[in-house]
Amino acid sequence: MDKFIRLEGLVAPLDRANVDTDAIIPKQFLKSIKRSGFGPNLFDEWRYLDVGEPGRDNSQRPLNDQFVLNQPRFMGAQILLTRQNFGCGSSREHAPWALLDFGFRALIGESFADIFYNNCFKNGILPIVLPAADIDGLFALVEANPGCRLLVDLEQQLVVRPDGQVLPFSVDSFRRECLLNGWDDIGLSLRHADLIRAFEEKRRVEKPWLFA
Repeated sequence: MDKFIRLEGLVAPLDRANVDTDAIIPKQFLKSIKRSGFGPNLFDEWRYLDVGEPGRDNSQRPLNDQFVLNQPRFMGAQILLTRQNFGCGSSREHAPWALLDFGFRALIGESFADIFYNNCFKNGILPIVLPAADIDGLFALVEANPGCRLLVDLEQQLVVRPDGQVLPFSVDSFRRECLLNGWDDIGLSLRHADLIRAFEEKRRVEKPWLFA
């Protein structure tokens, strides 16, 4: 998992509440357990005018020009601005996989569904919760300023607007440490690789029948 320390990125505004995981990545695309390849089908039912299916060439599909992520000014965005209860619905981990594969490293919203929130941290995405007034201000800022970029500093736990206004946010210290160091669940286990190997060697001696 890539480390997350500081990010200065273009912001895309998704002004919708209660965005569920089936909207983030529709169910027909959940056949793979690889973490990559889901980006082209992120928000599939909103980005395209036809019905998406696995294996289709998305470059030949008709785009919904009204959807925010299809607008040229938001191409290459790394920060997604949203409303409350983002990531609700079923607990599919494919949702953060799709967001990450599309290029998003940070999400800023009023609230996130619990399981989705946890899955973001496990996959290298920083979900930031800010008060509704701050979110309103950011939506207005992005609308009024094409190419609006924000600085997200996880070390200092700050979002910095282009006008210099600082928006502090809170994050669990353990999750923060994992993101700063790029530790997913496997990475956390591998920190103890020497102890794991020593345990296995000792068990091989004490209980050889397990290895027969």
